[in-house]
Amino acid sequence: MYAAIDIGGTKIAAGLVDAEGELRARQERPTPSVDPVTAVEELLAALMADPRWEQVSAVGIGSAGPIDASKGTISPVNIPAWRDFPLVERVADRTGRPVTLAGDGVAMAAGEHWRGAAKGRENVLCMVVSTGVGGGLILGGRLRPGPSGNAGHVGHMCVELDGPPCPCGARGCVEIIASGRAIAARAVREGWKRPAGSATGEATAAEVAASALAGDPIALASFDLSAKALAAAIAGTAALVDIEAAVVGGGVAKSGELLFGPLREHLKEYARLSFTRDVTVHPAALGGDAGLIGAAALVGHAAI
Repeated sequence: MYAAIDIGGTKIAAGLVDAEGELRARQERPTPSVDPVTAVEELLAALMADPRWEQVSAVGIGSAGPIDASKGTISPVNIPAWRDFPLVERVADRTGRPVTLAGDGVAMAAGEHWRGAAKGRENVLCMVVSTGVGGGLILGGRLRPGPSGNAGHVGHMCVELDGPPCPCGARGCVEIIASGRAIAARAVREGWKRPAGSATGEATAAEVAASALAGDPIALASFDLSAKALAAAIAGTAALVDIEAAVVGGGVAKSGELLFGPLREHLKEYARLSFTRDVTVHPAALGGDAGLIGAAALVGHAAI
C-alpha cells in the first residue's frame, strides 16, 4: 500500500493506493490561501487513522510547481503561501515513511503510464490542464522527471512572445493562455456574461464551457485560444524530444471535444515536421484520481 498526496491550486487530496494501482481511500480539502499545511496535516491524520495505514510503505507527493525534488521543497505559482516550503521533511516527520516528491504533471504522467492512456507507450507528453498547466514526460518507456522533478513542465513554455504576464514572472506562457482560470478571465474580458444563477465568486471554465456548448461565440473563442496554446506546446515538445502522443487531463479536459476538437486541428498547423505530424492526442483515462494514482506510481510502479 502507498500513501499519495496531490497538491493543486484549488484542492489538496490524499489517498491510499494498493500495489495494483487501485485507489482504496480518498480524502480532499480546498487549498487554503493562508496556511495550506494545515490541510495536508488534516488529510494525513485521516489516512493514518485508517486500519490499512500499517501496510503503507512510502508516500508519494505530486505538487503544482515549481518544486525542488532534490531539496524536498515546493513553491507552487498558484499557492503564494508556499515558497521553498520543506514539504517532504514535514510529511516524513509526520508519517515516519520515506517520501518521494515530483511535479503534479510528472505524477500524472507516472499514473497514466502505469494504468491509463499512456500505458504501453514509449514516448509521451502528459499534461494537466486545470487551475494551472503542468506536464510530465515518458521517454524510452520510463518517467523522466529531471534532477529537480520539473521536467516536462510545459505550462511555462512561452507560446506568445509579447503575451500577457504570467504569475511566474515571464510572458506568454501556456498557463496564462490555456488554464481554466485563463479561459474564464478572458471570456469575461471579452464581454461574456455568466449564466443566471451562477455561484458567487470568480467565473469558472466550467461555466464558460456550458455557454460554449450552447453556441456562445465568446466562450467558443476562449476555448479555441486555449486549445491553440496547448497545440503549440505539444508541437514544440514533439520537435524537442520526439514524442508519439500527448495525453491531456485535468479539469479543463472534462470539457471533452470542446477542447480536444480544436486542439487536434491546431496541432495540424504547428506539428508540420515529418517526425511530429503524426503525434496523437488522447484524453487522460484516470479522471479525478489521476493525481493520486500518479503520486503512488512515483514510489510504487516498478517500471518507472
